[in-house]
Amino acid sequence: MSNGSSPLPGVLRWTLGDLTVTVLNDGYLPGSLDLVVGIDTDEAGSLQAAGFRARDPRITLNAFLITGPGRAPILIDTGMGRFGGDTLGRVPAALAAAGVRAEDVGTVLLTHLHPDHAGGLVTADGSAAFVNAELVVHADESAHWLDEGALSRAPEGAKPYFENAAKATSPYAGRLRTVTGGEVAPGITMVPLPGHTPGHSGYRIVSGDHALLMWADIVHLPAIQFKRPDAGMVFDVDVDAARQVRRRILDEVATDRTFIAGAHLEFPALGYVARDGAAYSFVPELWVAAH
Repeated sequence: MSNGSSPLPGVLRWTLGDLTVTVLNDGYLPGSLDLVVGIDTDEAGSLQAAGFRARDPRITLNAFLITGPGRAPILIDTGMGRFGGDTLGRVPAALAAAGVRAEDVGTVLLTHLHPDHAGGLVTADGSAAFVNAELVVHADESAHWLDEGALSRAPEGAKPYFENAAKATSPYAGRLRTVTGGEVAPGITMVPLPGHTPGHSGYRIVSGDHALLMWADIVHLPAIQFKRPDAGMVFDVDVDAARQVRRRILDEVATDRTFIAGAHLEFPALGYVARDGAAYSFVPELWVAAH
């Protein structure tokens, strides 16, 4: 924290071949163990305590900036923007600290359309925050949240999610590209990971011999879900599908020793997954000043 009233921006640059991946911390979502499903609340609390975390979790939120020669800056997710409280909404300050203006961003790759990922698309007055950017999102994600009639079909308790998705994306009419996977920018491939939402997707970033999988929301609570991958979150649209994808991805990245990043891994959110008996653990990458 700074000595003033505002925290210092959370920014970390990482070299990936000829690209730079910059982690931008948006703050944290204050939560409770009522958000956790699939395991007993007391067990979830014990896992939080064993991980030196408070019983009521603070869920880290990160976005990611990709820069490199010959390309406009690319942003993966945008943070909560104006849709959250005062513990969130820090991506603009982090982006400025990284030396990138919002108008310079050429592409915003969205992992999904929950407000903590898409809310930063708009400013306080509802206009586009990234005036020159194209949005990219999985077609199933767009269909679920944005298609005509989606709001009227939504369960009453979920309607704010649909309304917020529409508010966040509406200023980009004509600039939203839907895909179902494959390369979305040079060296960047969409990796569909459905379950948390229908079009929930990660992005694999490759430069030369270097690669990073930004796995979006595979894990929200590291102290709990690495140890108990069966644990889901109440805002998983399909809890069973999200659980299956989480198990599969944890197994794959542990087997392949894949370099990963996550929207809700604790800042700076770069590292590896190791097997820990029948469970897993997160191993942070070693930060060195050269990066």
